[in-house]
Amino acid sequence: MLKVLLYFVIGVLPLCYMAFYLGRKKARTGEMKIGQRFHSRPGHYGWYTVIWMALPSMAVSLLFSILGSSRIFAVPVSMHIVTILLIAAGGLWFALRTIEENLRARNFIENTIKLFLILASLVSIITTIGIVISILFESMKFFSHVNFFDFITGTKWSPDTAFLEGAGRDGASAAKPEFGSVPIFAGTFMITFIALSVAVPVGLLSAIYMSEYATPKVRGTAKPILEILAGIPTVVYGFFAAITVSPLVVKSAEALGLNADYTNALTPGLVMGIMIIPFVSSLSDDVINAIPQNLREGSLALGTTRSETMKHVMLPAALPGIISAVLLALSRAIGETMIVVMAAGLRPNLTWNPLEGMTTVTVRIVDALTGDQAFDSLETLSAFGLGFVLLIVTLFLNIISSVIIRKFRKQYD
Repeated sequence: MLKVLLYFVIGVLPLCYMAFYLGRKKARTGEMKIGQRFHSRPGHYGWYTVIWMALPSMAVSLLFSILGSSRIFAVPVSMHIVTILLIAAGGLWFALRTIEENLRARNFIENTIKLFLILASLVSIITTIGIVISILFESMKFFSHVNFFDFITGTKWSPDTAFLEGAGRDGASAAKPEFGSVPIFAGTFMITFIALSVAVPVGLLSAIYMSEYATPKVRGTAKPILEILAGIPTVVYGFFAAITVSPLVVKSAEALGLNADYTNALTPGLVMGIMIIPFVSSLSDDVINAIPQNLREGSLALGTTRSETMKHVMLPAALPGIISAVLLALSRAIGETMIVVMAAGLRPNLTWNPLEGMTTVTVRIVDALTGDQAFDSLETLSAFGLGFVLLIVTLFLNIISSVIIRKFRKQYD
């Protein structure tokens, strides 16, 4: 990384400045010769020269770096430097040669910027496609050995003997591994539901207070303090859950005559809910404040109170943004691992009792990929099966939220 930074600062920037200077100077000289302005301003011709000099050479440099890092072909350093210098010189020569009165340099720069914006927007799409393809191919290996229907409907998760099959030691006396994902997804949904039950009411009410009732001084103090929760490391939340919250849950359950494990699902759900409060409160606050002021003033002018205005006008108008905030908090809760490991344990347990230990999909994925099993064993490949099903579930939730958001946007557009 340091070499790349030095190459950019010491090599690319001076050359770009030189190309900009030469291109602008030639445009100014040409205008003085013919006595009239070129199509674009001299600065545009400077950037036109920079683009032709820098982009081809940087593209070739990136290609050489990819070939070297992938060990397809190691380009010698001297060859690398000489090649990009020759290409940069050729690009500079071509740009200066083509600068003339009718050259539309401004249009060329705008089209180049547009191309960069398109490439930037494609990065997320290509990344998503790559993630889906990688998970799909690995999960197909797993589902070639385990029936998909049995996987999503099975109620027992016991992959401990999967290594025997990989080692060829499975026999009639050996227990067959079972890959029923229902207990894992049940634990995921249980803990996520508890977290959202804490985060959504507290976060939404906090957003309503800060946007509608709090003074600027209180808002300027309370909002940054509330957003600090999002910056606390999850391992700190895990310690807080295991050392402080879990004993309190056990003592509270005993006071009510109930039995609670020290590794229970309620503890990580409560702590995770506290952790994701800023995702709901901050985004909901921004969405409510972004609603046009005339809606609020029109409602108050008709004689409604501030609370009625918030209930019947502001919240329905802000609902698409609030749903997006809740969906972001939901994704954050589903993907959390450390708090669950430290406070809920690793036991797949199918139960409705949140006072018992449970586990989640992400925890089992981490456990499968960091164990001592071979990468092609069923227990390791089960991580990709869990990831594939989780991808389908989150896609389904995204589709539902998009339908709801589109429905309410039509009413308030």
